[in-house]
Order: sequence, then structure tokens, then C-alpha cells
Amino acid sequence: MSDFSHLQPAMRSIIEESPEARIRRIRTDRWITYSRAEVSLAAMEELLIFPKRTRMPNLLLVGPTNNGKTMIVEKFRRAHPAFSASTTPDGAADVPVLKVQMPAGPDESRFYGAILEGLGFTHMIRERLAARQEAAVRTLRETNVRILVIDEVHNLLAGSRLQQRRLLNLLRWLGNELQIPLVAVGTVEALHAIQSDDQLANRFEPIALLPWRHGEEYRQLLSTLEAVLPLRLPSDLASPALADKILSAAEGILGEIISIVTRAAVRAVSSGTEQITAKMVDEIGFTSPSQRRRAAG
Repeated sequence: MSDFSHLQPAMRSIIEESPEARIRRIRTDRWITYSRAEVSLAAMEELLIFPKRTRMPNLLLVGPTNNGKTMIVEKFRRAHPAFSASTTPDGAADVPVLKVQMPAGPDESRFYGAILEGLGFTHMIRERLAARQEAAVRTLRETNVRILVIDEVHNLLAGSRLQQRRLLNLLRWLGNELQIPLVAVGTVEALHAIQSDDQLANRFEPIALLPWRHGEEYRQLLSTLEAVLPLRLPSDLASPALADKILSAAEGILGEIISIVTRAAVRAVSSGTEQITAKMVDEIGFTSPSQRRRAAG
């Protein structure tokens, strides 16, 4: 096993580092591609270059909590970084992709505040609603925002029925006013909220990130994940028994799959075992998403 052929070349170069250094590497966020992620990224790339018109297309990235939605939009945002005014030829900031989060206590004022904060205009957040709206729209134009990503859009359901209707109207108006695409990101509840507005429902194309199931892509996911974890021995995560144990415990949720494998990999390094086994997955004390919900309820 001295060639560490089960690892990607970049991981082979750090395999002799200290256990502490390898554990830090294991716990670092990493991008692992898969088909629905690539479809989502390609759809957002198309929106970025879409010409302005009266009725702009929008995207709704929908799926269970912790199933990779935010990681996808973060990768897209990092691929199109903002440039400060001091670095652009015309002396104006350029923000191709602005990502904001729908406030937990949703109303128009807080939403405009999130936009202003995302653009660095925090001094305007204390203004009244009309001033916030005017400042948000103006700065979105001045910074050349070409896509507005709204994460956790299902938070709008925490508001009253009137607040929900106002926020849905705001989203429709904002897209029309600026003639830019909107990318909404949220759970299936977000889909229901947007589909409750006929005009918005026709404008948002949904891309579903469903829970993972057994199959070739799931096995490929595990193999790719194994190749970027600096363990000195192969674990064969894609073997039927181990793959089934991980998928069952994670209930098909991508973030949970990664959490299980990461915690088991840390244990493998700290114990000197240097490989993930079914017994180790049992020993990490992982609690499934449904068990956590029951405990919280």
C-alpha cells in the first residue's frame, strides 16, 4: 500500500504529515461534483449571460435541508467574484453575483437590509423602508449585479400571510425593475410558496436536489470522497455493505453522508486504524436527521 493509489495525487503528498495536520485537512470543506450539481451550475451560468428583457427567467434550487444547495450556489458565487471600485477601469464596484439570505423574520425592510449589507452599505440599514428600497435598487444597479441569489427563501413562510404575499410581490417586482435573474434556494416549502403565486410560478424553473439513493452515482460519490481523505489504507466506501450503512444512517442527505465519512475518517486517523470500517461508522455516535428532529420536538 506504499503507493497510496487509493488517493488523489494531492492527498498522497500529505499522507506523511502529522495526524493533527491530516485531521485538519479531513475537516476542511471540499467540493465534490455530481450530476445534479453540474446541471445547477450550468443553469446559473446560462442565466448570468442571459440578455435583459421584460420577463427574465429565474431558477429555484429546491431540496431537503443539508443536501448541497448552499454549497452549489457558493461555488457559483466564488467562480464569479466581486471586484472593488479601486480595481475596475471605471472606478465602480462590480458584483456579478450577489448572494443574500431571506431573513428569519421576513419583511420587506429586513430583506432590503440584507441586500444593502451584502453590498457593504451597512450605514443605510437604519433608514426607513422607502429609503432602504431606493438605496437597495440603486446600489444593485451601480454595482452591476447580474444575478441575485436568495438563500433560505423558505424563511418567508415564517411571516404572516400578508407578509408572505408582500415578499412574493417584492421578488416579482425586483426582477422586473432590474431585469436580472433571481435564483431562489430553499426546501420544498419554498417551492410551495412560490407556486402559490401564479406569476412567479411561471417564472421560476425548479431544479430538485433529491435525497441520494443506491446507484452508480452514489458509489462514485463515495469513491471520490475516499480519494480526498488522507488515510493510509483504502476503506472501499463504495462496497455494498459499507455504502448501505452510510446511506441508511444519513437518510440519503448529502451533508449527512459527508459528516459520517468525515467523522469516521478523523477516528481512523486518531486511532491509528487508517481506514474506515463498518464498525467505526457504528462507533462515531452519529444521530440520524429524523432522530434529531424527534429529540428537538
